[in-house]
Amino acid sequence: MTLSALPGFLLAQCAPPATGAPGAAPGSPLQFMVPMLIIFGLFYMLVILPQRRKDKDRKKLIENTKSGDRVLFSGGIMGTITNVKEHTFVVKIAEKVKIEILRAAVLKVLEKDEVISDPEQ
Repeated sequence: MTLSALPGFLLAQCAPPATGAPGAAPGSPLQFMVPMLIIFGLFYMLVILPQRRKDKDRKKLIENTKSGDRVLFSGGIMGTITNVKEHTFVVKIAEKVKIEILRAAVLKVLEKDEVISDPEQ
């Protein structure tokens, strides 16, 4: 098939785009920067700020944890804190069974009567 056999609207689509002066930039740098700044701003507001708030709340939770609190750890262990150290907690998980676990492993501080159920049931 030759170019002369193509309908007119297809020829218009095959034509090279018209440009201004040769060597001219295709657009202003602002045409690229403004949408990128808007996308970054939305990303910051929707992802980074909520994550910072969660991290701040978690840090506050760990700092306010004291001896006698019942806690749930990320590994699924529940116990009562018996001793607070600089980077760890000593936790009683059963009679005469104490373990030392990192503060960062605290998932939740449990209320006195709170019962954790298996989410798969």
